[in-house]
Amino acid sequence: MGLKENVDKMQKLSRLAELGGGEERLKRQRQSGRMTARERIEFLLDRGSFVELDKFKTHRITDFDMAGKKIPGDGVVTGFGTIDGRQVCIFSHDFTVFGGSLSGAFAEKVCKIMDLAMKTGCPVIGLNDGSGARIQEGVVSLAGYADIFLRNVLASGVVPQISAIMGPAAGGAVYSPAMTDFVVMVRDTSYMFITGPDVIKATTHEEVTMQELGGADTHSQRSGVCHLEAPDDQSALLTIREMLSYMPSNNTEDPPFHPTNDDPNRRDSALDSIVPENPNKPYDMGDVIRRVVDDGHFFEIQKDWAHNMMIGFARLGGYSVGIVANQPAFLAGCLDIDASIKGARFVRFCDCFNIPIVTFVDVPGFLPGTAQEFGGIIRHGAKLLYAFCEATVPKITVITRKAYGGAYDVMSSKHIRGDFNFAYPTSEIAVMGPEQAINIIFRNELQKAEDPVAERARLAEQYRDTFANPFKAAELGYVDEVLMPRDTRPRLITALKALENKRDTNPPKKHGNIPL
Repeated sequence: MGLKENVDKMQKLSRLAELGGGEERLKRQRQSGRMTARERIEFLLDRGSFVELDKFKTHRITDFDMAGKKIPGDGVVTGFGTIDGRQVCIFSHDFTVFGGSLSGAFAEKVCKIMDLAMKTGCPVIGLNDGSGARIQEGVVSLAGYADIFLRNVLASGVVPQISAIMGPAAGGAVYSPAMTDFVVMVRDTSYMFITGPDVIKATTHEEVTMQELGGADTHSQRSGVCHLEAPDDQSALLTIREMLSYMPSNNTEDPPFHPTNDDPNRRDSALDSIVPENPNKPYDMGDVIRRVVDDGHFFEIQKDWAHNMMIGFARLGGYSVGIVANQPAFLAGCLDIDASIKGARFVRFCDCFNIPIVTFVDVPGFLPGTAQEFGGIIRHGAKLLYAFCEATVPKITVITRKAYGGAYDVMSSKHIRGDFNFAYPTSEIAVMGPEQAINIIFRNELQKAEDPVAERARLAEQYRDTFANPFKAAELGYVDEVLMPRDTRPRLITALKALENKRDTNPPKKHGNIPL
């Protein structure tokens, strides 16, 4: 076969690959409100930067009437390109080809691009839209999933891994996204579950729709599987672009620096009154965060799950930081099972990729109750403690109000290698709140008091003055500075610059045994 014939064949195969399952199926995909596999890549990456690999690869199965059904690319588009000029590796499921089902060849393509991401030190992005294992290939497709799972684990903490669920993901298909760093889902058109509604109805007699069982709202609000929810494909892809801007390409690099016009010495007098004088009055910690960070922009993660804990990315003086904060507007900012898991996972991600952690503390303790105790709050709460203890990145803490009991220790205190720990003048740092403490310490005095209400108030104020204030902690060096709230931004930026060359290590070991 001559050059012309080979060129003609190449062009024909290329057209077939780009058509996927054909014009009619591509049309149906668009009519369902979903972009095609290639449209998603083109939209996500910098214009003209995509380089495709394995475009002509096909499945090898010869029975079940599959021999004559070979489509170049075999249901997944793989390659590399750039986002804001930085290289990323990417794979995008093509639902128009065998429903996006995974075959041996499909898995080989995904594994190759994940291996390339590891070798070149760049993030890997998976755009998931497939119906699970290709039944006709039997154990070969299952082996393919396992090959991908292994690479998810090996890549974890080496390069960022982001999954977008842009259609169905069921059975084994959900485990790879679950092991990546962040999961983005599209409302109304995507879903994730282990077993579908029909199986559930047959085994438990529960009736549930696919969206109720595994839709974006379910995983954003109830399970915590979804980190970010978007209204459509385009918004999901733009979300990924922004999220990547806060991350380094791999674990050997620092996060990108973005110059800002927001004055690093900016002071905000509104912060002086944003925390209520009444220690039991709620307020929105998000208001504090947004007044401190560059341009008031806080990229919040998992905002609809475990509302009593806030996590997300921001910038301070152009430096990328991870924010972890108690949210006193919900459950008074108590730590519970979900909040502990949410915070711990995010802290560990930031530590993996050299992103400094800024912690805002207003926590009265761990949430009491039998549901929490029976659910394992001891074990789950220990995850957050473990994560903060293990982290060697710069850690800066601001106590805005309450820091009581074990929760004070857990929330990046000085005792677990907090680098700079600040407190507002009105903060309360103690074993427990004054009202609870005086019931124990002054039980006899309260019983004998002629006016128990007045005596309780007097003793509570005495306890607050003696123990529950930041100056006692400052005397002991547990708080580095008691600062006016208006000075929070410049102090944090100065601290970040001071920690720019921080070096800290953990003892040599294979890995720790986090209480999972």
